[in-house]
Amino acid sequence: MNQHPAEQSPLGKSSAYVSVYTPSLLFPIAREPKWQELGLEADNLPFHGADIWNCYELSWLTPSGKPAVAAAEFIFPLKARRIVESKSFKLYLNSFNQTVFRDRAEVLRTLESDLSVAAQGPVMVRMFTMGQLHATGMAHLPGECIDDADVRIDCYEYDASLLALADAGGYAREMLHSHLLKSNCPVTGQPDWASVAITYAGKRLDHASLLRYLVSFRQHADFHEQCVERIFTDLLPLLGEGAELSVYARYVRRGGLDINPYRSTAASFPENLRLARQ
Repeated sequence: MNQHPAEQSPLGKSSAYVSVYTPSLLFPIAREPKWQELGLEADNLPFHGADIWNCYELSWLTPSGKPAVAAAEFIFPLKARRIVESKSFKLYLNSFNQTVFRDRAEVLRTLESDLSVAAQGPVMVRMFTMGQLHATGMAHLPGECIDDADVRIDCYEYDASLLALADAGGYAREMLHSHLLKSNCPVTGQPDWASVAITYAGKRLDHASLLRYLVSFRQHADFHEQCVERIFTDLLPLLGEGAELSVYARYVRRGGLDINPYRSTAASFPENLRLARQ
């Protein structure tokens, strides 16, 4: 069995928490091998999208020695050919804690520069004061929640064959969501919990089968980004030619970071919703 690229990262290992700025802590991982695993070509992807990371543990020292705190939003577009392994990202952010920056603008420029180099593409960063973060409030996923469907489930290993179209057939335009998505870290085995929104226009999906399929990720080991891409590539051919599809997962944070991948047939960008579990 091939070793997962993250095996060489700090993930799952005892790590020293460096509190002085150290950009070399970032550990990038190429997207392309996982795209190849799904039968995708990097230059001919069936989706647009981005990965939205939210940070709630960003702090540094001002020139007077006084600490400053902020929340931050990081947007990794798909043209950034590499992702950053999450623990290395946390270690990198921790290295700001005892580092003096002239002002917030210097912090922002440093983050954008370091992350863009690591990701091999333009990473966009926004920072928020605690007042701004509070003002954003909590949001709800749009559309119908399928979690209350009366279904019997006995499959907890990924199985795309569980997906089915509705018996009634026909065309549908629906916004569906579930809070029952769970996968596992491929290196540590730790659980990753998420809510997922699926918006589509195409052949009508059977809601019970969709729920069974999403639950089948419960013991599946992969990173957040790859789980969303797998869901997208399983659903799109089922929906038929010319279908529209967006898959947006909002994962529960770990270590101050949450990761929220979005993949869509449209060249659109989702709202960065903050859900109750986030």
